[in-house]
Parts: sequence; structure tokens; C-alpha cells
Amino acid sequence: MTAVDASTRPQASATDARPSGWRAGASVAGYYKPRYFPGGALWSINHALPLIPGYILKLVFDRFGRTPPATSSALALLAVLAAVEVGRGVELWTANILWVRWWHAVAAWMRANLLGAVLLRPGPPSSRLPASPGEAIGRFRDDVEDVLWLADIWVDVAGAVVLGTIGVAVMLTISPVLTLVVVLPLITVVFLTRWLSQRLRRYHAAMRQSGAAVTSFIADVFSSVQTLKTSGAETRVLERFHHLNADRGAAAVRAELATTLLQNVSAATADISIGLVLLLAASSMRSGSFTVGDLALFTSYTATLTSLPRWTGRMLARVRAASVSTERLARFVPEDGPPGVFAPGPVYLDAPPPPAPVPRRQPGDGLVILQGRGLTASPAPGRRGIVDVDLDVGAGEFVVVTGAVGAGKSTLVRALLGLTGLETGTIRWNGETVSDPGLELVPPRLAYVAQVPRLFSAELLENVALGWPASADDIATALRLAAVDDDVAAMPDGLATMVGPRGMRLSGGQAQRTAAARALVRAPDLLVVDDLASALDPQTESRLWRALAELPSACLAVSHRRAVLERADRIVVLEEGRVAGVGALAQLLEECPALQRMWRDEAGMGRGASWPSPRH
Repeated sequence: MTAVDASTRPQASATDARPSGWRAGASVAGYYKPRYFPGGALWSINHALPLIPGYILKLVFDRFGRTPPATSSALALLAVLAAVEVGRGVELWTANILWVRWWHAVAAWMRANLLGAVLLRPGPPSSRLPASPGEAIGRFRDDVEDVLWLADIWVDVAGAVVLGTIGVAVMLTISPVLTLVVVLPLITVVFLTRWLSQRLRRYHAAMRQSGAAVTSFIADVFSSVQTLKTSGAETRVLERFHHLNADRGAAAVRAELATTLLQNVSAATADISIGLVLLLAASSMRSGSFTVGDLALFTSYTATLTSLPRWTGRMLARVRAASVSTERLARFVPEDGPPGVFAPGPVYLDAPPPPAPVPRRQPGDGLVILQGRGLTASPAPGRRGIVDVDLDVGAGEFVVVTGAVGAGKSTLVRALLGLTGLETGTIRWNGETVSDPGLELVPPRLAYVAQVPRLFSAELLENVALGWPASADDIATALRLAAVDDDVAAMPDGLATMVGPRGMRLSGGQAQRTAAARALVRAPDLLVVDDLASALDPQTESRLWRALAELPSACLAVSHRRAVLERADRIVVLEEGRVAGVGALAQLLEECPALQRMWRDEAGMGRGASWPSPRH
């Protein structure tokens, strides 16, 4: 197994948070030195190697220009030229092998840092992710590559500098005047390219934003095809897609035009310089002080020397792009800034990474009581959430959080799980304060079934296990407890059934119960479910809740359904984000107006009617 050693990478200062393309490029270049520097040296040499064929051509023409021509010597030099070109090919092949491995290793390192920030850093993941999945994909793909391209192009610039230094030195020995004629236009181009590069940052940022908007829109369309068709919104979708693509096209054209202009301004100097050389060399050739071989060398070197301003122009463009991309990537790690994007971390190149550690219960860590005190949280700025809520869940208890729509039920659960940031309040597990529930309240302590099930386009078995080391018996038990075992048995491919994107090949009830099986296979001390049975028929719902209520582990359920409330050991009633009542069902039906209204609505009874006593 080969892994990049973290000690070989540069450490970025956490206080140096200003996005900089130069610093980002330096971090990327220093990440995997055993590949970057040897591969970069080979690429630089490849850029400078045209000096040799150019000089050989000078010698060849000089020999042919003699009286009499030195034909045999010239032919021998041509053979040497052919050998040099073969050597360039071998050298280029070797450089490419080293460079590809460097590129993919660094790309994997950066993307692993970003994904780790979303999954493993403290705080709600939503605080790090952009507003749409499409923009997140764009950052992971395009912005990472923008930074890589900057470190890549430094190698080309280094090769062009070597070529230019040696080339100018050789030309000066032949004709200082003509060398000056060649060099002056190149110096002018450097200033022009720097002026043009100032606009690239704005154009590149606009291009990335518009590209992310298109990607997000496509993802939304593909995940909502049925909704769009049943709503008759196909035409409007196409119009919106056309509008977004038009914006993206305009931004891309501006960015590409500026980049191309930046490159072509430097490339155009080759024709200007060659023309000047041809005009000024005529008199020297007539006097014999400037040979045909010298002209061939100047023409060859002039064409290659333009690579320096050309690569310089591209580098300046890449610096602007890398600066924009670094700023966008740093939003995944707001507490660290750009250094967090380039934090040390291994990348495994020749073998799979070591297996992930299996979470195990620590002695005495089993649930005795989960306590929430003074919990205040909001799902989004300006939206009503929960205020000063207390909640207790003891070992083996079945606790239900209920309330009207918008009462704050889901916000309470998400705050307990660390999916929504707490404004105030504390959470304790067996009396110990939980500093970051998103990292501490995880399997096997706690497992969660969201209101909207999240399934992946993979086999049913993979969606249930999701990397958990579960045996066949564990899977079978989880499917039975989730009341989805009969459905799986009726599927032709069983657990090998592909569920499709977001589980679209399953019914809503099957998707919900598959998500419940995923949580149950982890055998948590506390199972948290949010409106689990909304898509189930009464018989299946009754079977599911009976199984969950009989679990030896504790269960915290969000629901307003009578079948759930009747099985609860304790009910917490929320109204407008605050606790309106806590207790057993019979007690709350006598004392809690909020639950009384819900019970009437659920039973379909009018105001003032009496209700049957709850079953126990």
C-alpha cells in the first residue's frame, strides 16, 4: 500500500485566510513532491528541448551552404536530429506517467478534505454546503481542477524560462541587434497580458456561478420528472433551462474570449518577430556575416521563444481562476478558510485504504437517559423553530413528540442530532454534556430515520447496510422489524433490486421502511424516527409501530397519528415551538388543549364532541 506521507506536505497557516491563487498553487505543488518535481522537471525539459533541433538545423544548413556542400556531415546531423526527436518522445511519455499520478493524487486529496469537512467537522452539514447539489458538484469538480491547473502551468512556465534564457544567450552570440529585435516585442506582451488578466477574475467567477445554476437545475429536473409532468410544467421547464443556458453561454463566452485574447496576444508576437528578423537579416546575409543556418536558428528560436509570454499569459489567467476557486472551496471549511482546503491528509494510490473502524459501544456507554434542556433552534434565519424546549428519553422508553404542522417537531429532532445548529441549550447523554451531537450521537448510540427517506441508486442491500458490518441475520431481522421483509421477498431480485435514484423504483412506503431498516440494522440504543408511517396503509403501519414499541432500545418518534400516540410511554406536545404539555396520553387528553384539538382532527370529530378513551 502506498500513501502520501503527511510530513511531505506544506503546513498552511490557519490565520492566513485570504484566498490567493499563488498560495493555493504552492500548496498543491508541494503536496506530493516525489511526483511533482521529477515529473515537472521532465515536462520543463520537454519544453526546452526544441533548442537542440533548432541548433542542429543551423549546423545542417551551414554545411549544405558550404562550397562544396558537406553532404555527409549534414546527413549525419539529420540522423542525430531524428534520434533527438525519438528521445523527446520517450521523455514525454515518462513525464506524462509521473504527471498523471500526481494530478489524480492531489485531486483526490483536496476532494477528500472537502468531503471530510462536510461529514466529519463539527456543526450542521448544511452550514457548509452550498444552496444546491449542482453547485457543490461544480466546486468539487471544476474548482479543484482550476487550482491544479495553476500548479500544472508553473511547470510550463519554468520550461519556457529555461528555453528563453538559453535561446537568447545563443542568439546573442550570433547577432545582438537581431536578438534585441526578437526580445523587445516579447517584453511588451508581458505587460499587455498582465493588463488583460485583471478582467479574468470577474469573468471566471460569473462563469462558475452560472454553470452551477445549470447543473443544479438539471439535477432538480431529473429528480422531479413525475411532478413536472403531472403539473404540466414541461414548457416552462424548457424555457427556464434555455434562459439558464443562455446566461451560462454568455458568461462562458466572456471568460473564454478574455482567456483566448490573453493567449493570442502573446502568440502573435512570433509572426511580428520573425518578420522583423527576415527584414533586418537581408543585409547581413549579403555581407556574409549572417548565414542561412543562422537564419534557420533565429526563425526556429523566435517561434519557440514566444512560449514564454504565452505561458505567462496563461499562468496569469490561471492565477485569477485559482483565486476564485480557492474562495469557493474555502466555504466548505469556514472556520479554517483556505488552509482547511489544503490540510494534510493521506491519499492511497496503489491499494484500497484501510477499512473504516467499526463503531463499538464503550463500557457503560449504553443509554440511561438522554436529556435536552432549554433547547432553542431555528431551521433557517427568520423562520420559527423551537424555544426553550426540555426533553427526556430514558432507556427502553417510547417517547412521542407531537404537535400541529409547523409546531417545531422536526426542528427539535434535527437540533438533537446536530443537523440544525442550537442557539441555546444543552444536550446530555447519561449526564455527560454532548458538545457536538452531529459527531457524538451516531450509531451505535443513536440512529435516525428522516421524514423524507434518502436512498441511493444502488442495490437494496447496499441501501440497508450502507457500509455497516452487518451479517445476513442482522439484515433479515432489520427488514422484519421495519415491516419490509414481505416486500423484499416479492421482488424478483430480492436484496439485489436496484432502487434507482432516491429510491424512485420503490413506493413511498417501501422507501420509508427501507430507511427504517437501515437504522434498525445498527441496533442503536436510541432510535429516532420522524413521521415514519405517512405513506403506509393502516395494517402495515400497525405492524411497524408494534415492532418499534416492543424494541428493547429506546425510541423517540415524531408523529401525530393515533396509532403511535396510543403506544407512547410519554408524549411531548409542541405548540408554536414551545412545550404545551408532557405526560401520558390519557392525562394530556384531559389537560392539554393542543392535544385535544389534534385528537379531534385525527378522529374526524367536531368541536365539543367527546372522544373515546385511549387504548393501553
